[in-house]
Amino acid sequence: MQYKAISEKDLPLIAKDLLETFSDKKVILFYGEMGAGKTTLIKVLCEELGVDEPTNSPTFSIVNEYASRDDKPVYHFDFYRIEKEEEVLDMGYEDYLYSDNFCFIEWPQKIPNLLPEDALKVTISEGEDNIRLISVAQ
Repeated sequence: MQYKAISEKDLPLIAKDLLETFSDKKVILFYGEMGAGKTTLIKVLCEELGVDEPTNSPTFSIVNEYASRDDKPVYHFDFYRIEKEEEVLDMGYEDYLYSDNFCFIEWPQKIPNLLPEDALKVTISEGEDNIRLISVAQ
């Protein structure tokens, strides 16, 4: 499945469709170059889930926790600065990834051996005229 985002205004519809189409997927992996729009899409997904607080990339803290409209936590990870998978093991990643709460993960390629096999994979790339191509695979 692939979406085209001509501008950020397209993201709310894409986020809504992603959450409805893949409602059984709680761990979503985001792939893309720096600046591709991973954090921006995650922000819109959080808004769709009813997160009222500001969302930003947890580049230094590794994980941010937000409350959704139904008071369930939404976890946002950024593994860009991870150098070894052991760093993630030490933080108790399994408690997050297998909690049945949404886990949005930027830079999942840094922890390939720790990811659930059934995670949803979202790849964002830049097309012509700054159009973002958002590819989704199970």
